[in-house]
Amino acid sequence: MGKLAKLRETLKANNLDAILVTSPVNRQYITGFTGTAGAVLIGENSARFLTDFRYTEQANEQAKGFDVIEHKQQIEMEIRDQIKDMGVKRVGFEKNHVTFSQYEKYQQILEAELVPVGGLVEELRLVKDEQELEILKKAAKIADDAFEHIQQYIKPGVKEIDISNELEFFMRKQGAVSSSFDIIVASGERSALPHGVASEKKIQAGELVTLDYGALFQGYCSDITRTFAIGEISKELENIYDTVLKAQQTGLAGIKPGITGKEADALTRDYINEKGYGQYFGHSTGHGLGMEVHEGPALSFRSEKRLEPGMVVTVEPGIYVPGVGGCRIEDDIVITESGMERLTYAPKNLIQL
Repeated sequence: MGKLAKLRETLKANNLDAILVTSPVNRQYITGFTGTAGAVLIGENSARFLTDFRYTEQANEQAKGFDVIEHKQQIEMEIRDQIKDMGVKRVGFEKNHVTFSQYEKYQQILEAELVPVGGLVEELRLVKDEQELEILKKAAKIADDAFEHIQQYIKPGVKEIDISNELEFFMRKQGAVSSSFDIIVASGERSALPHGVASEKKIQAGELVTLDYGALFQGYCSDITRTFAIGEISKELENIYDTVLKAQQTGLAGIKPGITGKEADALTRDYINEKGYGQYFGHSTGHGLGMEVHEGPALSFRSEKRLEPGMVVTVEPGIYVPGVGGCRIEDDIVITESGMERLTYAPKNLIQL
């Protein structure tokens, strides 16, 4: 079943005549349109893409199955006219992607009932189809290749920001539009910062260096983390690394369809707790991955969402000890009928550079 058909089923289940999609990510997911301006109206028998003259040609090429309408007035007024033309009465709007001022304007000009909805398109995005999985695998391959490439650049005296820039350049050369997010390069005591974005700090011998990065490729993200040792490191840092590695391996071995995000999170968290580092593991075990680098489902102690085949998630336990250092190891995986399949394959043994 195609994306439009699935969304129309969701509309029926929520007693909606139509939905207005304005989130850029959801718009691209439903239509395939990669431009930066437009709104989507989908009803039982109609699918309309509204954009301005800059994008009509592109929309006609990319938004297959949609009637492309060029608006010459304010887009809100065009939405009003198209809703009236469609003859729909209950129109859902993405409450998480509409500002209050936009909502006020819609209320003033629309003749249909506005119904706030959340997560309808995001719910469809949870399970990836074969085409999406192929793109995600390519994005993961770019990240794996970058891991191999960057090892020759990591050595004492090199700045974190220079490593970040080299990763970015390499991934773009391999076909990525950009990195999936601001690249994290955190060395020494800074490796105890879970989101230690690359700084001017120079890497030194005896430190751990954590790299967290990914490639944005054809609209989809990869997300990988590896931690290196710079020469000989302390026994404490070795123990931190070994604990994180075994926790991550435990998580990968136990993840399967049917378990909840909470149960998946416990696979890594319980092991780290047993080793006495529980207070230093403050984030969730993982998150969904797709058109956004952080989307559903969450592998978190709060999540009762059950994992299903086709969901793509990260598995990324970490330990962060202030004043000492930290480590995180992360892979991208897809849930299968019987377990999981890794998308990222870069080595995880402790590499000393």
